[in-house]
Amino acid sequence: MAFPKRKNLREQTRQKLIVVGSRNPVKLKSTEDAFLAAFEDQFIIQGLEVNSQVSDQPRGDVETYTGAYNRASSAKNAFPEADYWVGIEGGVDEVGEQMVAFAWIVILNGSQVIGKAKTGTFFLPTSIKSLVDKGMELGEADDRVFQQNNSKQNGGSVGLLTHGIINRKSYYEQAVLLALIPFLNKELY
Repeated sequence: MAFPKRKNLREQTRQKLIVVGSRNPVKLKSTEDAFLAAFEDQFIIQGLEVNSQVSDQPRGDVETYTGAYNRASSAKNAFPEADYWVGIEGGVDEVGEQMVAFAWIVILNGSQVIGKAKTGTFFLPTSIKSLVDKGMELGEADDRVFQQNNSKQNGGSVGLLTHGIINRKSYYEQAVLLALIPFLNKELY
């Protein structure tokens, strides 16, 4: 089966501006790499510290998705001249007695199209779950258990638990690509 050729979606010769609702370098790089893989355009990626308007450690799909949407929407309000606005929010959820980690991605553009996708989920060890249950953010819990410093701006939980086979950048990048589906298939969305 042959895959269709990637469309040249360049509408203008200028570089397109993407504003990510975070200054986390992992989120910026995963966004940049996904957009470069999906489009033939040139992009400028700008991070912006915004409030997700949800808990510091979101729980469940609804709160985590809402945090990602709020990040993208706040970025759009702050820089309406951009071409795309991206929100990435990591969350946790209970599955029985265990805890899973994941992230939601929301991408907005100048029209009413909203791209959204969720990463894969993975189960967290009991030692990390216990710390998160006591009110600690997942990144802080990872740092404590693995004796790391600022792991959320590096490999994250997924990198620590897979021994670097999957890092946080590649984990997010796939979901950013999935959230770009409506923009790659404008005739369908």
